[in-house]
Amino acid sequence: MLEVPQRRAQTQARPRIKVSDEARFFRGWLQRPLIMGAVSPSSRALGRAMASYVPDPAAFAPNSKVLELGPGTGVVTQMLIARGVPERSLVLVEYSRDFCKLLRARFPAAEIIQGDAYAIGASLPEWVGVDPLEAGVSSLPLVTRPDDMRDEVVSRSLERMKPAAPFIQFSYGFTQPVKPERIGAKLEISPWVKRNLPPARVLVYRTA
Repeated sequence: MLEVPQRRAQTQARPRIKVSDEARFFRGWLQRPLIMGAVSPSSRALGRAMASYVPDPAAFAPNSKVLELGPGTGVVTQMLIARGVPERSLVLVEYSRDFCKLLRARFPAAEIIQGDAYAIGASLPEWVGVDPLEAGVSSLPLVTRPDDMRDEVVSRSLERMKPAAPFIQFSYGFTQPVKPERIGAKLEISPWVKRNLPPARVLVYRTA
């Protein structure tokens, strides 16, 4: 009887180790702390709170779109789909190549754009905004960037969106990362979402 070498048998029996989203996110933060901003993904509770401000997807036109900036591993994306947003209606702009690969595997019907959401004019193709853009949803760490860059992200997004459509951003701070009066917008602020680390609030900007 032939014996299987012990080392080979042990190798075959060794289970594959899956890398968690938290580990992926933390690794990305170590490599690019100013781009990532947070050291872990947003919680599902925060994602649900953000998705709740998206207009009723049942009223979307067949070609309606929802723009998501900085989706990371897709926690908020999943909550948008749970809200009823069709996966094919999602346009996701993500800087990290690794996260883009993960997002394409998780959301194959969505449009994934690898680009810099802070340079939103250059990253978005012209067709984004030609179809009705029902909402913008952002998990970008705006406070890590200068005021004029923050303003441009929100104002450029609002320019491409339907009148009164929401641009939805979260913040850990007590102050607004973008002052609505600087961009001619109105602002709605949610209560604190305590089931997030750290607690956060949802900021909803609309054209005035």
